[in-house]
Amino acid sequence: MSLLRPEVRDMLRQAMPPARRFLPALVAGVLSAGAAIGLLLVSGWLIVSASIVDSLVPLSVAVVGVRFFAVSRAVFRYLERLAGHDAALRQLASLRAGVVRRLTPLSPAGLAGTDRGEVLAALVDDVEGLQNLPLRVAQPLVTGIVVAVLAVGAMALISPAASLALAICLTLAVAGAILVGWMLGGRAEREVSRRRAELTGALVDHLTGLDVLIAYGAEDSSRERIRVADARLRRTVTRAALAQAASAAIVSVAAGTASMWALAAAVPGTDGGARDAAWFAVAVLLPMAVFEVFAVVPQAASAWRGVRASAARIAAVAPAALPAQVRPDEVLPIAQDVAAPSRVAARGVTDAPDGLAVRGLRLRGVQAAWPGSPVPTLVGVDLDAAPGERVLVTGPSGAGKSTLAAVLAGFLRHDGEYSVDGRDADRIPGPELRRTVGLCEQTPTLFDEDLRQNLLFARDTATDDELLAALGRVGLADWARERGGLDARVGDRGALVSGGQAQRIALARALLRGFPVLVLDEPTAGVDPEASRALLEDLLRAAGDQTMILISHVPPPEGAVDRVVRMGRGRTLDPTRAVPYDA
Repeated sequence: MSLLRPEVRDMLRQAMPPARRFLPALVAGVLSAGAAIGLLLVSGWLIVSASIVDSLVPLSVAVVGVRFFAVSRAVFRYLERLAGHDAALRQLASLRAGVVRRLTPLSPAGLAGTDRGEVLAALVDDVEGLQNLPLRVAQPLVTGIVVAVLAVGAMALISPAASLALAICLTLAVAGAILVGWMLGGRAEREVSRRRAELTGALVDHLTGLDVLIAYGAEDSSRERIRVADARLRRTVTRAALAQAASAAIVSVAAGTASMWALAAAVPGTDGGARDAAWFAVAVLLPMAVFEVFAVVPQAASAWRGVRASAARIAAVAPAALPAQVRPDEVLPIAQDVAAPSRVAARGVTDAPDGLAVRGLRLRGVQAAWPGSPVPTLVGVDLDAAPGERVLVTGPSGAGKSTLAAVLAGFLRHDGEYSVDGRDADRIPGPELRRTVGLCEQTPTLFDEDLRQNLLFARDTATDDELLAALGRVGLADWARERGGLDARVGDRGALVSGGQAQRIALARALLRGFPVLVLDEPTAGVDPEASRALLEDLLRAAGDQTMILISHVPPPEGAVDRVVRMGRGRTLDPTRAVPYDA
């Protein structure tokens, strides 16, 4: 793996189970393969010996050996599958969680230019494909190599000439099969995951945007995109399958050649031949038995190319190194803090313990930019929010309001001062900051589940009464009862509810979570003007004593907010003076 990029090597290391958990599977695999070979050899020796010996004593021992190898083969095979899949699937769960943790700081700031289908394929298909590293690469390689070495050694005791023939045929088989597989299917095997991602992306775009595609008459072109992606995937998979078939053919030819060579070299009575007819039969059968096990080695090489491609795709979607504009979840050492160290020391900020109940915010001279942007979106934001205060942030489109929301929630790195209850936000780990400052985005994320599951994502210990109480606070209690209670479905991305209802469900989820500070980014987006003011009134009333930053173009009810802060061209225009809202 020395030729691989460091991030790909790191991903492959994460895909391998710990040695203490995976070693039993390797041992069981070798023993199972050895039992299979032993079964064939003892059976061959028994059949030949029964026709030429008079005593039943050696035959009875061979009969017991046949039974032993037959039973042990099945037992060890079962243990191999059990231990191997247990280790691989445990590691797969850990790997998938690790990939999600790497994606968390990137969302939403670092994924703007990433196709949703590409992310979905990386999280599902590519992560799933990495389980092949222990199961279809490491385990077959170890089993095949160990069994081949032991078989050549055993053959040397039976017939040195046949042992040489077996070693040569094994070497030529693995070299030829891997070379042919690489030449005929190497590119196709590396492209399979990319073609799957293209098809997944086309399907996701078609299904999620079907209403818009139909409205604008673009459904046929979207279907054509799916058809083309599907055809490309089928061609790629077919090329990869043909390459594997060619590799298997080479192994089969080598197995036949080894058996024929052994047949000629191990004739009893010749130089380097077998001792007698029974052992001659063993020498002829051994290559066939070994190649049955060794055939998985070229397949492991093919699986390795696919695994390597999957690891590279995951590393590209979820890079270990974040864009410079994205805030990492880890706390930066003070010497590397993006804010000046002198500023931190001058304020006397210390790391406060977790669990502060109510928090105020302070921003001074905050600057921030989105990944890929040549210039900062925020160039000078000053903002104060006392505990329990409600601040309205308004301004024209492009003023930087959503960028401010991303900074507050810890998704974007910033320059300048940003503190929570006097504690430097740069010194707060990302997950802890997001437990303090909650963000309700313009388009709430609702899952294709019922109301209960969509709310339990916030607090999985909540009872049904607590869930209904949260819905009641946002004005959805009667609506929920009319739809069948907490079992009512909301559809994919909230397709079965209106925009206003989706915002209310998202706020109910935030209330259950209990964020001390809540940022509402354009909660009336997609809601008709008549319902916007009512929605704002319900949202503000439901928030209770939480500190709230409301970003909205719609004027809230009079007296609903404590202060209004206007933004323009990435800066706050008048952050200190309370002014009436003027749309």
